[in-house]
Amino acid sequence: MLPAEEIQPTAPISGTVVWLHGLGADGHDFVPVAPLLCRPDLRFVFPHAPRRRVTINGGYLMRAWYDIRSMERGSDREDPADIAASHADLVAQLDREVARGVPPERIVLAGFSQGAAMALHTGLRYPRRLAGLVALSGYLVLEHALDAEAHAANAATPLFIGHGDRDDVVPVEAGHATFARLRTGRPADYHGYVMGHEVNTQEIVDLGQWLARWLPAPDAETRRG
Repeated sequence: MLPAEEIQPTAPISGTVVWLHGLGADGHDFVPVAPLLCRPDLRFVFPHAPRRRVTINGGYLMRAWYDIRSMERGSDREDPADIAASHADLVAQLDREVARGVPPERIVLAGFSQGAAMALHTGLRYPRRLAGLVALSGYLVLEHALDAEAHAANAATPLFIGHGDRDDVVPVEAGHATFARLRTGRPADYHGYVMGHEVNTQEIVDLGQWLARWLPAPDAETRRG
């Protein structure tokens, strides 16, 4: 099991958000965001990616979900063996939440940048329905294999995509293309922001509203019912 930072709920738990950091960061990166979402009923899990050498960064050893071999986009840009290994780690992380008593349909898998790519890769292939998928400043990896590998369980899972229109790391066109590729047959929200490769306050507000819709707190479900 990957090491992870966790924020435990202060109210009876009703779900989990597993949040994946970007290249070179670690699980601490998005811990400060959790309180801003004001969800005392949720457990937040922030796994640390393994350390591996990253080609585009001169082979430097850093936390990364997979090696990126080139800045040019293409089918061999990312290391498929690394992606497969991280996929297996993240499936184990999701299965652990289920074993802890959280139904899969009450789990959201989220990520930023490279973490967003892995959240989509794993979530779309996970064999049990999840509550939702969140990709912030992300993109699709191994897209050519998606049709063959995607699992029907998450064919209609709600999707939140957020991207900065000034992103100089993952171009905004990658966010647009990801949304266009995945929107069919599912509730899908795209949010664009005037920002670079980052997360801003409005994006967190929008994500909080999206979570309230697709992973509602028990009292909200009671009021709605």
